[in-house]
Amino acid sequence: MTSIQQRAELQRRIWQIANDVRGAVDGWDFKQYVLGALFYRFISENFIDYITGGDASVNYAAMADSDPNIAAAKDDAIKTKGYFIYPSQLFVNVAANANTNESLNTDLANIFAAIEASANGYPSERDIKGLFADFDTTSNRLGNTVKDKNDRLSKVLKRVAELDFGGFDASCIDLFGDAYEFLISNYAANAGKSGGEFFTPQHVSKLIAQLAMHKQTSVNKIYDPACGSGSLLLQAKKHFDQHLIEDGFFGQEINHTTYNLARMNMFLHNVNYDKFNIQLGNTLIEPHFGDDKPFDAIVSNPPYSVKWIGSDDPTLINDDRFAPAGVLAPKSKADFAFVLHALSYLSSKGRAAIVCFPGIFYRGGAEAKIRQYLVDNNYVETVISLAPNLFYGTTIAVNILVLAKNKKDTTTQFIDASGLFKKETNNNTLLDSHIEQIMAVFDSKESVEHFAKSVPLEQVAANGYNLSVSSYVEAKDNREVVDIAQLNAELKTTVARIDQLRSEIDAIVAEIEGEEADA
Repeated sequence: MTSIQQRAELQRRIWQIANDVRGAVDGWDFKQYVLGALFYRFISENFIDYITGGDASVNYAAMADSDPNIAAAKDDAIKTKGYFIYPSQLFVNVAANANTNESLNTDLANIFAAIEASANGYPSERDIKGLFADFDTTSNRLGNTVKDKNDRLSKVLKRVAELDFGGFDASCIDLFGDAYEFLISNYAANAGKSGGEFFTPQHVSKLIAQLAMHKQTSVNKIYDPACGSGSLLLQAKKHFDQHLIEDGFFGQEINHTTYNLARMNMFLHNVNYDKFNIQLGNTLIEPHFGDDKPFDAIVSNPPYSVKWIGSDDPTLINDDRFAPAGVLAPKSKADFAFVLHALSYLSSKGRAAIVCFPGIFYRGGAEAKIRQYLVDNNYVETVISLAPNLFYGTTIAVNILVLAKNKKDTTTQFIDASGLFKKETNNNTLLDSHIEQIMAVFDSKESVEHFAKSVPLEQVAANGYNLSVSSYVEAKDNREVVDIAQLNAELKTTVARIDQLRSEIDAIVAEIEGEEADA
């Protein structure tokens, strides 16, 4: 199947699962069961492939848990893969008997607990712990009785088992990413639930990854300070496998459920536990990875204009991340706090590409002072305005801010990409051709009328350090050009014709009135 066919088939299968459990599980909560089942199947198949060395003649799923060969391999398997799964715990075996298993829900809960516990005492313990926390098989959301719970769980497992794309690794599409995006587009936006608003669609993630990784032949590691489900980090892996990301993928996420999804996503993309480090917590006030910085590539889509403690914590102005700017981001708008955090974690050779709310580029007060700091120190490489309605749950036309510490000149580039999009049913999307167009001008730094302009620092400073793209790139005037002389000539002809018609009408009326008088 082609990628388009695979994606359509995946969406059809997910919709089947939705119909199977409709009325019992809220659409937004339902995503946890689909993604959890996908993850369970993947790590089972991935573990089989590891434990058998890819030898199809070895049927690990048919072996007994007590087989001495299994016990002998367990320690090395956990050290390598980060977890251990016994044959009886494999997805294929549980799914095969799901319809008749009267204790399915508790069996699954015990299996998930056992997989997580297998890492206890090993280096992977932190990365495995709590992975299945949101796949709650005993929740009343699945039904009020055990029978109801088991019935719906068996249907989810059955539908996920039916997915046949030649194995996860052989699939032309990103199964987990596509499933997550489909679920969010159909549930989060419609239900008004949080999560969809800050999810970065794959087409936008691709652009951000390319901006951050542009012309970097190798990076030490890549970091996202508000990583969500990890999609931005994994786009870098997907599109830049030829690059050596030496020390792996780092991210921090404040939402516990999304934090679990990010770790699942790493495993699903064959990023081993020792090559990623995803931490839970508030990046702005409890940052991790201070000992791991600097990072050669930073990608991020932080929440827009969220509140934070800001100046209410007097110690923050002395924080190494914020002190150089001399001012903190407003308490009601933390956008620049994320920007300054990313800048402080960025290496001298790297780039950061950050999705930003457009207001931060022209508002006054503390945000203007932070812009001045960024421009005067020559950190702003490019500001890109994107089309509206690219994200789920919001129609905002966002910007991408590209930061660098190794600029060769003091100009700032502005790109107006607001006209580059394809209209879809519910959202706009960026095509590969649009991304190529943006990347070409980003690379060349050439000025293109109505599209891109490189502006000297002095001009930006004279403009009050306004970084709004529309202040520098003149929008194309698509209004119809009117030839006034021609229009006046046409009006003159029209008026003359009207006068002529009036005269003819007056003559006809006079003639009629004369005939009536004679009668």
